Amino acid sequence: MSEIKAETTHHHPLIISEPDVSDQQEKSHLKTQRLASLDIFRGLAVALMILVDHAGGDWPEISHAPWNGCNLADFVMPFFLFIVGVAIALALKRIPDRADAVKKVIFRTLKLLFWGILLQGGFSHAPDELTYGVDVRMIRLCGVLQRIALSYLLVSLVEIFTKDVQDKDQSVGQFSIFRLYCWHWLMAACVLVVYLALLYGTYVPDWQFTIINKDSADYGKVFNVTCGVRGKLNPPCNAVGYIDRKVLGINHMYHRPAWRRSKACTQDSPFEGPLRKDAPSWCHAPFEPEGLLSSVSSILSTIIGVHFGHVIIHTKGHLARLKQWVTMGFALLIFGLTLHFTNAIPLNKQLYTLSYVCVTSGAAALVFSAIYALVDIWNLKYPFLPLAWIGMNAMLVYVMAAEGIFAGFINGWYYGDPHNTLPYWIKKHAFLGVWRSRKVSTILYVIFVEILFWGLVTGILHRFGIYWKL
Repeated sequence: MSEIKAETTHHHPLIISEPDVSDQQEKSHLKTQRLASLDIFRGLAVALMILVDHAGGDWPEISHAPWNGCNLADFVMPFFLFIVGVAIALALKRIPDRADAVKKVIFRTLKLLFWGILLQGGFSHAPDELTYGVDVRMIRLCGVLQRIALSYLLVSLVEIFTKDVQDKDQSVGQFSIFRLYCWHWLMAACVLVVYLALLYGTYVPDWQFTIINKDSADYGKVFNVTCGVRGKLNPPCNAVGYIDRKVLGINHMYHRPAWRRSKACTQDSPFEGPLRKDAPSWCHAPFEPEGLLSSVSSILSTIIGVHFGHVIIHTKGHLARLKQWVTMGFALLIFGLTLHFTNAIPLNKQLYTLSYVCVTSGAAALVFSAIYALVDIWNLKYPFLPLAWIGMNAMLVYVMAAEGIFAGFINGWYYGDPHNTLPYWIKKHAFLGVWRSRKVSTILYVIFVEILFWGLVTGILHRFGIYWKL
């Protein structure tokens, strides 16, 4: 998102290895060409987040999978991490001083953590509640920006401190690029070993929790969950949740996990609804989808993105780049699907399993390759301009639209009744009154009144050179 874009997006050269041509004007033109696909892919990730967050309630097919599986919403986080990785490779090449690069990375990481806790810690409530504030005893410590901050920090530091080694050998091919950046892949191997060792080796004992939601009919009730196992990947007894409960504390975790929409928890599945009377005790429990151990695994998504940035830096020619990207994308996709359908490792966003890393990273690779071909090779930029503008101001749109800050401000101006607001009137008369379908009107409202609206707003801001930079 914009935490990387701030230094690179708006003056982002399409970095190309030095071509063997004598025409200096052609060489100069290639070096200064914008990598438009980077902005568009970032904008696509933000637009998808708005779509699945605001329309997913009526369209469970695009919302997060309750547990195993992978819906459209489950691709959003890996897409962010992937494009952060691509931007890391390109951005840090432009900062020659190591100390200066480290300072910028650390400062940006701290800003990401601050905004993450402020936006997803519970201080800001739903846009239609017109309230704010959070009990610090129950503040949520993890979230989207915090996960991005961790991956950004660690991968950036590896990129910075191995830069001298990379600069010694600029002659790379399709496979030698892995050897040139061997420290990145060594880091990936260490991350994977630590993650798998903890995921399958951690003993998860029985545990209990107390309902702390004062609006719940079960307020103050104590629930017990029986586990006493290791290596399980089910909702109640996995190591990811156990580590978060021990380190973060159960009160600081997400209190509306996706598993509440599973058939075991509600009769309204796959929609969200009241819990069944005979629902297992764990259905009432919090779970952190952006928790500690799963965030360790998510670093792999950023490392794969960095590799794609390295290909841009070292590989001449569009077709050579696409060949490497598409090959790796299909390899990741096939490997991840094989792990899932052979029941070796299920696709699971909540646990950020290896199969999930491979499938979502492979999908990101193929989507990025397609955008690169359409925009940077065939120059079909105009249909994607709204996404490009959103990508240039990704942090602004994330805060105002995806996190509902702008909607909350607009809803604060109502007529007679707090629910009689401008967004409500538009939904009722311009969409529901026309289409006569809640599902259709909801998704059209999100596309045209939210995503396209912010595409136009960011386009105007781009026209005047205004960007929210971290």
